[in-house]
Amino acid sequence: MATRIRANGQLTLPQRVRAALGLEPGDRVEFQLNGNGEVVLRKAPAKPPQSRRRRERVHARLEVQMRRRAEELLALLRGLD
Repeated sequence: MATRIRANGQLTLPQRVRAALGLEPGDRVEFQLNGNGEVVLRKAPAKPPQSRRRRERVHARLEVQMRRRAEELLALLRGLD
């Protein structure tokens, strides 16, 4: 089974390899070099989810813009009563 490495360094894993490792789109893989100069490919363990606080962090300027838009929308809605 052979595949080519593209100019940007990417390669496509053959379907048989993906199936054998149980890989789905978006899964992470690990490459390990053993003592014989061979490369071992493994499915990487799932990363623990990031804390909710870190994941939802928003840039301060964007937060101000969103707050302003929300206030404008509320003002419009209140004006429709």
